[in-house]
Amino acid sequence: MKIDRLIWGIVLLFIGVVLLLDNFNVINFYWRNVWEFWPVFLIIAGINILFKRNNSQTGSIISLGVLVLALGFLFYKGQQEPKNKSWWSSHKDSIITYKDDENDEDSLKKVDLKQPFTVADSTKKVILNISGGGLSFNLNGETNDLINADIEQKGTTFTLDKEVTDSATVLTLKMPSKKSSWNFGSDGNDINLKLNKVPLWDINMKLGAGEADFDLSQYKVRTFNFNGGAASLELKFGDLLPITDVNVKSGVASVEINIPKNSGCRIISKTGLSSKSFDGFDKINATTSETPNYATSKNKIFINLDGGLSSFEVNRY
Repeated sequence: MKIDRLIWGIVLLFIGVVLLLDNFNVINFYWRNVWEFWPVFLIIAGINILFKRNNSQTGSIISLGVLVLALGFLFYKGQQEPKNKSWWSSHKDSIITYKDDENDEDSLKKVDLKQPFTVADSTKKVILNISGGGLSFNLNGETNDLINADIEQKGTTFTLDKEVTDSATVLTLKMPSKKSSWNFGSDGNDINLKLNKVPLWDINMKLGAGEADFDLSQYKVRTFNFNGGAASLELKFGDLLPITDVNVKSGVASVEINIPKNSGCRIISKTGLSSKSFDGFDKINATTSETPNYATSKNKIFINLDGGLSSFEVNRY
């Protein structure tokens, strides 16, 4: 077993166990304490690179020993209540807040944001820009409007703006960067999206931390660009266009992409210490993988993956 895959597996196991224990209130884990010691991950990566070259058993033992000690230290520090509570804690009662009205902190509001569909929207591409942090996005189903955003928000105000140019309709769904509340608990800041199936879509998503589950199989998606930090991303694409471009750049993330079997697909990955699983693909070289029908397929999906410490999985359905 390659040492870098073993290290990645241990890190994922550590994160999963901590999240599970925290979700069941066995422990209160404060991620802010972990991020204060983020250089530890650089040390782990550096040691792994040094000993990976000589491929010795002693080097592998040292790398694993340093990793276990580092994760043990982070586990200990993560359970200590932070002195400064102005940043992310996964403790259920902890909220980042930048707002003036404290009375709104615990209020859960349901908001329905939408933009109407016009004839002009069917003749030009539609660009959808999404940004925020501490959010849970779900996209599944269609609407007669151009876009419909059903939001459960807690201490936060979302905006949905529309701008029309000669060549495109631009939609921007965002959470303001100032005077807003970021809730990392299990309730609040859930966004359920529905899009119109007629237009040609370009989707740009920037997610600081959170999760997104997008079923895009029924939409004509020309490009999908994702830039995320500590995020979970699940995507499903269809075969309605000759070419679809997917670009994913992540920090510590779990990424799953599902593509139809009758579409040819090429993956180019720059993934550092990330884990990769591309079932049904032929490995062309160290960074490139292709489906067996890539050259002959009329519809093609191009996927670019760029991640530091992430898990990438591409499946064919």
